[in-house]
Amino acid sequence: MGIYTVSQLNDHIKQLLCQDPMLNQVWVRGEISNLTKHSSGHYYFTLKDKGSQISCVSFRSTNRSLRFEPESSMKVLIFGSLDVYTVRGQYQVHVLDIRPDGIGELYKAYEQLRTKLEAEGLFDRSRKRPIPRYPQRIGVATSPTGAAIHDILNVLRRRYPVDVLLAPAIVQGEMSAPSIVKAIEDLNRANVDVIIVGRGGGSLEDLWSFNEEIVARAIFESRVPVISAVGHETDYTIADFTADMRAPTPSAAAEMAVPDSLELKRHISSLSVRMETAAIRHVFGLSERLEYLSGRIGPEKLTDFLRQNYQRVDELNVRLERHAGRIMESGRSSLSGLAGRLNAISPLSTLERGYCIAILADGNRLVRSVDDVDTGDCLSLMVKDGTIRCNVDDVTKGA
Repeated sequence: MGIYTVSQLNDHIKQLLCQDPMLNQVWVRGEISNLTKHSSGHYYFTLKDKGSQISCVSFRSTNRSLRFEPESSMKVLIFGSLDVYTVRGQYQVHVLDIRPDGIGELYKAYEQLRTKLEAEGLFDRSRKRPIPRYPQRIGVATSPTGAAIHDILNVLRRRYPVDVLLAPAIVQGEMSAPSIVKAIEDLNRANVDVIIVGRGGGSLEDLWSFNEEIVARAIFESRVPVISAVGHETDYTIADFTADMRAPTPSAAAEMAVPDSLELKRHISSLSVRMETAAIRHVFGLSERLEYLSGRIGPEKLTDFLRQNYQRVDELNVRLERHAGRIMESGRSSLSGLAGRLNAISPLSTLERGYCIAILADGNRLVRSVDDVDTGDCLSLMVKDGTIRCNVDDVTKGA
């Protein structure tokens, strides 16, 4: 048999395994563990059950087509072929497809994306924008040949005729998600007040375009409020959670987008009647007020008003004169009393009785005591009719 090198032996084992038709296309059930998602886009993990495990590799080309993200501890079915990694002499499964075990692949992808976008805040009610009450132009992103656009147009034509701008979109199939995104972006560049995005009902696979992440983000980033109208009443898509308003059907979306013209007419008619009634009441009230004022300002009323006020002015003048006279008399009496009291203590009265006031001529000081003067001082003696100047010859102090 000869002697093999390690590489030769591993290559030989690889050829044996790869040539076995039973191992070229095999389905394996197990639980994912030790999952590593490499920056290259390749996945490396171990598939295990209660008694054993096997290494697996899923390359980027396969991973791009997966509708969900594999996670550790997830039970899956993998499809692939047995291979050998000759560098380490390790046999492994080259994965060609992965599907959740026990739950639909699309449903798992739906749940994963819904959880992810909810955590990012794309579903927050605080960011939901109100739908304009009276839109002038509505944008619709849907198939131009589907039933949805016809339902929307019929409802709009009946309820509230308005301009409609259709952005044609593929709503099913591989190219549908990018087509829907482009339609939303085109409508954002157009002059529309609200956008309706949707299609008629169908299976989960049919509606899957509206569960794609790029569609959800396009709705979230739209500058124009978006109404999602996908499928039937029981169908909920990621687009429904992201949109500013969710409608159960395209027809319902059209009803939400515009008011009912009949209701508007009834409302306007009611407002008109109320305004007319209010105006009549206001005019009637003003007429009564005018009539009342006219009666008060007639010529005879004005003449009587003037006579009454002339008499009132005369009475006030008389009262003013009387009051002023009493004030003057009271003032004179008060002044006379004060003058009498002032005269009683006036020095001039003392001088009238024969007394005089002595003042030192040099210092202009009043002489109150013999101690205030010395022999030779010059005095000014103030009497009732003038001043006498004299010199002190002698000072005698009393006992």
